[in-house]
Amino acid sequence: MAVFEVHTTRAMAWMGVILAASLSVVCVVSLSIGSISIPPGEVVRTLVSLFDPDYNGKDVYATVLLDIRMPRVLLGVLVGGGLAVAGVVFQVLLRNPLAEPYILGISGGASVGALISVALGLANLFAGAMSMFAFLGALMVVVLVYIVGTKNGVLQSEVLLLAGVMVGAFLSAIVLALIVVIGDPVRNVLFWLLGNLGLAQSFSVVVLAPFMLIVVSVIYLMARSYNAIALGEETAHQLGVPVKEVVIISYIVASLITGVVVSLSGAIGFVGLIVPHICRKLFGPDHRVLIPSTFLVGGIVLVLADLLARVIMTPVELPVGAVTAVIGAPLFILLLKTERS
Repeated sequence: MAVFEVHTTRAMAWMGVILAASLSVVCVVSLSIGSISIPPGEVVRTLVSLFDPDYNGKDVYATVLLDIRMPRVLLGVLVGGGLAVAGVVFQVLLRNPLAEPYILGISGGASVGALISVALGLANLFAGAMSMFAFLGALMVVVLVYIVGTKNGVLQSEVLLLAGVMVGAFLSAIVLALIVVIGDPVRNVLFWLLGNLGLAQSFSVVVLAPFMLIVVSVIYLMARSYNAIALGEETAHQLGVPVKEVVIISYIVASLITGVVVSLSGAIGFVGLIVPHICRKLFGPDHRVLIPSTFLVGGIVLVLADLLARVIMTPVELPVGAVTAVIGAPLFILLLKTERS
């Protein structure tokens, strides 16, 4: 039974307000901490001043916040929220609580694409080459796994899951081979492969924000269908849900989210696995509640993980993917033991 199960529209609204407020507080804290400490009150004042037409934004605090920390924090919110929502979708489609965005090998495809761009020297020729190749690699894996997992036009969840695992293992071997054979130029991208928000740019956030708004809205429109599919495909058919169309559209959209996110932030694991479980335990299994709550909680989790990655070994900065893995693995084991007890 969920701790704060949501049954009414009013309760859903309050949940959204509380989670949004929590996310705002976490973002302000993250913006205030760094090599230059900025009081939270000054952070809020600077952010409010952005709406003043006479504000020039040329003081030191404004420069640090707007040019360095703000893009990183906003990217963390969008990436964490996107991965969490994609995790919800894959878990209901595959009817497997262990499914997450990377289980289908998408991150492996993005990693190989990024490494190829570095190996060919394209990453040094123009900005965004690594992200572009990472996205193309992820897209190729999405198409490949979809082809393997489809039979007579029907998406087979068990085959899809196995195909993703096998493709992911194959691509991981290719990544290791590229690192060994090519040498130093490829080793420089390892930090990115482990998940890194430090390269965030305002342009990335401006592009990702409307994209995420659209795809998450598309997924939310299918929330009732997910509730029916969770009861079984036969039940969903009896309830009038076009299961085949919903599954195909959901798979494409969730894979697209993962591919875009990985191309911008690298492979950040466990967010898409842990956050949906936490939200189910807190708010219940209704996907009309799960989808918005996982987006907000995913943003909170990744911003906090990135903050921890920045400060835990100052002045050394850890990859945020390493932090999510170190925290996520034991937390998931604890959740499993709690559910089984």
